[in-house]
Amino acid sequence: MRPLILSLALWLGASPLWADARHTVLMDVLQIAQLTQILHEEGLEYAEDLNADMLMGTGGAGWQIQAEAIYDPYRLSEGIRKGLEGHVNSDHLEESITFFASDLGQKIIGLENSARVAMADGEVEAAARDRFAALEDTDDARLALLTRMTQTGDLVTRNVTSALNSNYQFLRGMVDGDAYDMTDDEILTEVGADREEITADTESWLGAFLLLAYSPLSDAELEAYVAFSETDAGLALNAGFFAGFDPLYEDIAYALGRAVALNMTAQEL
Repeated sequence: MRPLILSLALWLGASPLWADARHTVLMDVLQIAQLTQILHEEGLEYAEDLNADMLMGTGGAGWQIQAEAIYDPYRLSEGIRKGLEGHVNSDHLEESITFFASDLGQKIIGLENSARVAMADGEVEAAARDRFAALEDTDDARLALLTRMTQTGDLVTRNVTSALNSNYQFLRGMVDGDAYDMTDDEILTEVGADREEITADTESWLGAFLLLAYSPLSDAELEAYVAFSETDAGLALNAGFFAGFDPLYEDIAYALGRAVALNMTAQEL
């Protein structure tokens, strides 16, 4: 019995390590390293907008250093990993790896990343939004598939909630940094007032992004991806992403708000 017990103990001790390794494989096939670099660049551009709009362009090298730290790619990656580890396990983990390690899965991830980069160009984004607006409320078959995917993953509501929570955290950071004097109720009221506008913008951006990203896919490829998104593994993966991104971007929003506030108050001294 002793060798059996010893082997069992070794197997049990290795299980978390095996799970960590498989989540690393999932992160690799999802090309999270590429995604976080894209998000890093997006964050730096947004930080520069904040510098121009709220700091009158006076942030300088100090603001750049703060923005680099807030949008650190490793921080982004670990936030995503935490969400995936909490929601994508066992069979769901293996099914997700199998799908996204396939030629189709890698093609999809590459298209999503390319579309995200392309949408950073204002003209590309405007054209994509116009295309979505033209197809909206029509019987376009591909748009119907994308709408099915959006509804299955509750993507609009989840993204709107994430945006509202991030806006709340940004204002909290501003208050804690002594730039604003607002009660919690006042913050909630101000954030809530933007719900309809944010919802409309999210529906437009998401529809535009999905149409742009998946336009190179054949009908059969798109149908296969939508079908995967409706499986238990696909739903778990979707939940894992939001579980990672939501707290991550709330922390980032708070850090940005506080950093802006501290820079504003420093200018006044």
